[in-house]
Amino acid sequence: MKKGGMRNRSGQISMSFGTIFSIILIIAFIAFAVFAIIKFLDLQKTIQIEKFTGDFQNDVSKMWKSTQGSQKLAYSLPTHILAVCFTDDEFQNMQFNSAKGIIPGRKISSLDIVKTTETDDPFCIPNVKGKLSLTITKAYGETLVTVTR
Repeated sequence: MKKGGMRNRSGQISMSFGTIFSIILIIAFIAFAVFAIIKFLDLQKTIQIEKFTGDFQNDVSKMWKSTQGSQKLAYSLPTHILAVCFTDDEFQNMQFNSAKGIIPGRKISSLDIVKTTETDDPFCIPNVKGKLSLTITKAYGETLVTVTR
């Protein structure tokens, strides 16, 4: 009777190889799903930054083609971007400040960076709760567009 009792007890305690393998696979699938979701959200933030850059360049180009004007604009940016800064650099005159440091931007054409950075270099516009508000202006007779807060 003792032998039979030992067999049942050892059968109850040990798990089969298939069960252990299934648990390992479930953990691996959950880890992969979490990793994919995190990467997808990072991609969404990158796309939002690129969309802002393209939209801003289009708005500057429209103002540059006009004879004069002033337009207050609002854009959406990820909340980890603290500010958009304009600097007198020949390769990139717009960059992003985030909690992790400076994120490279790109060169915005038709922008009077000397006049924009006249008082502050870099000239930064804060991103408040994912919203960035700025004004682009072009006076009559000027050839380039200026950015103000």
